Amino acid sequence: MIIPSVAALAALLPAVAGTAHIAFQERPGELVITSRGQPLATYVYADKEITRPYFAHVHVPGGVQITRHHPPIEGQDLTDHATFHPGIWLAFGDINGQDFWRIKAPVRHVKFVQPPHAAGATGTFVVENSYRRADNPNQVVCHEICRYTINAHEDGYLLVSDSVFWAPEAFAFGDQEEMGLGVRVATPISVKSGGHMLDAAGRVDEKEIWSKSSAWCDYSGKIGGHQVGILLMPDPANFRPARFHARDYGLLAANPFGQKVFGEAQESRVTVQPGELFRLRFGVLLHASDDGTMDLPAAYQSFLREIAAAPRPAP
Repeated sequence: MIIPSVAALAALLPAVAGTAHIAFQERPGELVITSRGQPLATYVYADKEITRPYFAHVHVPGGVQITRHHPPIEGQDLTDHATFHPGIWLAFGDINGQDFWRIKAPVRHVKFVQPPHAAGATGTFVVENSYRRADNPNQVVCHEICRYTINAHEDGYLLVSDSVFWAPEAFAFGDQEEMGLGVRVATPISVKSGGHMLDAAGRVDEKEIWSKSSAWCDYSGKIGGHQVGILLMPDPANFRPARFHARDYGLLAANPFGQKVFGEAQESRVTVQPGELFRLRFGVLLHASDDGTMDLPAAYQSFLREIAAAPRPAP
C-alpha cells in the first residue's frame, strides 16, 4: 500500500472555528500559548528528560493553573511520577513492546507540518512525531501526525488532540492501564486533597470510576476559592470506547486499549497493518465556574457539535 504524504495526512485532520484571542510564542523546544494575554499552556516538544511531547502549566480561563506544577514543588505538590505526569500528554505503555508512557522509549518531534497559527478564538498547529525503539533509537516503530486545536469559548478552553498513526510495517498497541490521553491535575483538586471525579454515568472518584467505560470524565475542585476542572472526552468515533484509568492522587487517563487489565477476560491487541491509518481523537475542556453551575453534559454535547462540524474525511 502507498503511504500518503505528510501533507495529505495533515489535511485529514480538520481545524475548528471560534471567537476570542489565542496567541503563540515560539521558544526553543516549546510553544507558549496564551488567550487574551493570559497564560493557557506550554507545549513542550524537545525535553532531554521527558522524551515525549506534552502540555505543561495548563490554565483555565481566569488564570488558575489546573495541572500540577511541573516539576512538582516539594511541600506544595504530591511529587509522585514527576516525569511521567507533566500536565497533559498522549502516550502508550506498549506499542510493539516499547514503553513510551514511562519514557523508556523516545518519541521524537520531527517537524511542524503546519506551524502555529492563531485566528480569533482558535489556535492550531500540526506536528509530525516518530516513535522509536528504546534499544535502537534509529529504528522507528510508527509515525504520527497530530493536529492540536485550541478553542476559547464560553465553556472554557477546549483542546482537541487529533492523531493519525501509520508505519510501513505492522505494529500493535498492547493492553495496559497506561495507554491513551492522560492529565495530572493540580494537587489541590486531587481527590486526596478535597477534589472529586465524576463520569457521565454519575460514578464518582477512583473506587467507582477506575476501569469503567464512559463518554466523559471530569476532575474538578477548588483552587483559591475558584471552582475549576478538566473534562476529558474521547471522540465516540474512536475505534473503541475508552475506559478511565482514574486515580484519587490526581491522574486521569482515557484509555481505549486496556481490556484484560481492567477486568475483561480477553486481552486486547490492536494491530495496525502496513500502510493503514489508525486514528485517535480526544477533547479536553479546561473550565472554571465560580458559581458552581458548570453543565458537564451540555459541555460534552458542545464538544460533539464542534467535532461534527469538522468531519473526518475518509483516507
